[in-house]
Amino acid sequence: MEELKDFTVINAEGLILGRMASVIAKRLLKGEKIAVVNAEKAVISGKKKSRVAEAKEFLEVGHPWKGPFHYRRPDRILRRTIRGMLPYKQPKGKQAFKRLRVFIGVPEELKNAKMETIEEAQAKKLTCPYFTLGELAKEIGWSGE
Repeated sequence: MEELKDFTVINAEGLILGRMASVIAKRLLKGEKIAVVNAEKAVISGKKKSRVAEAKEFLEVGHPWKGPFHYRRPDRILRRTIRGMLPYKQPKGKQAFKRLRVFIGVPEELKNAKMETIEEAQAKKLTCPYFTLGELAKEIGWSGE
């Protein structure tokens, strides 16, 4: 695995999934290398029951071998969310996506790294109910290793 020294580390804990993803996508397109830690602690707004029902319905779409492939791990869900905000089919989007690393928890080599947060994506601004990406992942079949 490549060295993570020159990566900007963003702590996803308590950040709204979509808002965080859009900010990260923009920064990736500008050429920044970004590592996101604590992916399972990112927040999704809305009622848990309805969001889980939505996700389960989405899992029925597609073909198991041909795709679209539906991830159940929080780090994979977050990667896919960011990918959706990049012009992925163009070379610049593909290159930007390669500059992204997403982790569940905090890996050993990033323990002492200086972590950033994204102010405009804070979940404490939400007035509606919300729950974590880890909770959604467990509901749709992630074992949570």
